[in-house]
Amino acid sequence: MSSEPTAKVLFRVLDDDGSASVETLWAIPLGRDLYRLDNSPFYAYGVSWQDTVLAPIDLQEQMPTFQSVVERSGNQTIRIIFELPVSSGNISDQLLQGLVALGCSYEGANPKYVSVNIPPKVELQDVRSYLIAHDAQWEHANPTYESLFPDEA
Repeated sequence: MSSEPTAKVLFRVLDDDGSASVETLWAIPLGRDLYRLDNSPFYAYGVSWQDTVLAPIDLQEQMPTFQSVVERSGNQTIRIIFELPVSSGNISDQLLQGLVALGCSYEGANPKYVSVNIPPKVELQDVRSYLIAHDAQWEHANPTYESLFPDEA
């Protein structure tokens, strides 16, 4: 995270049953209701680290609330769910270190759930191939699976 002044931006994440969960992401205020995201999303879809988003103050929530992406950073996001919690040197850690070797970075929500940032210089297909080859349990967050494969969704 940056050392610049930060705020929290609220994201509503639709659940399968039609209800919504809430995730708040750290962000750097840019003025005019614009924020640059300063951490990777663990639950929100369609956004990534350093994207600039429009998030006016929601009077009911009393905090900046995501409306749209204004400018994409070029970063992409996937999330991994580990059966074996990540611990130094174990197979889950080795998988993450392989992603780091490809040029990715990551944040852990907990030792079994990790958000991976794929920077613009890294090909999403290389990351996908690596995860498939290692039989990882993962999901597309940005871009979403539905946006990549609209005929299969």
